[in-house]
Amino acid sequence: MRRITLGISTALGTAALATGALALAPTASAVDPTTATITADCGTFGSGSATLTATQDGTAATITLSSSAVKAPLDVPAGAVQSTLTLSKNGSETTTFTGSSNPAIPTGSDVSTGPLTGTVAAGDVLEAKSLKLVVFGFITVDCTATSAQSPGPFTF
Repeated sequence: MRRITLGISTALGTAALATGALALAPTASAVDPTTATITADCGTFGSGSATLTATQDGTAATITLSSSAVKAPLDVPAGAVQSTLTLSKNGSETTTFTGSSNPAIPTGSDVSTGPLTGTVAAGDVLEAKSLKLVVFGFITVDCTATSAQSPGPFTF
């Protein structure tokens, strides 16, 4: 009888531990779509398409952006661009993703920036609206989306 009691207690204890581990495990998160495009106007710096790639890990999200809308007028070293991407949030608010993690950009190349970081909640719907790039701390490029995000907004 004692052996059966210990077996049942062990099984119950193992089940409780497994349930607790599942409750504490990070939730799997996915953003859809993971890649989208927009067309942007950057004033005297140019206009063209931009590709945005989003990732999510819980409430943390990143967006990397590359664009033919702006070409580097000179070599830009890694980390020299402070970027702020403004997105509409759930149709009535805005949120920003920021960062200065650009790769090195050779003269004449498309501008690339990111990952830009932000915070999201389950169900957030975000669509890119504008991008501000500050290069070397004093060259400012303001870009505005001139098309809707395709294939659609990011849903987290």
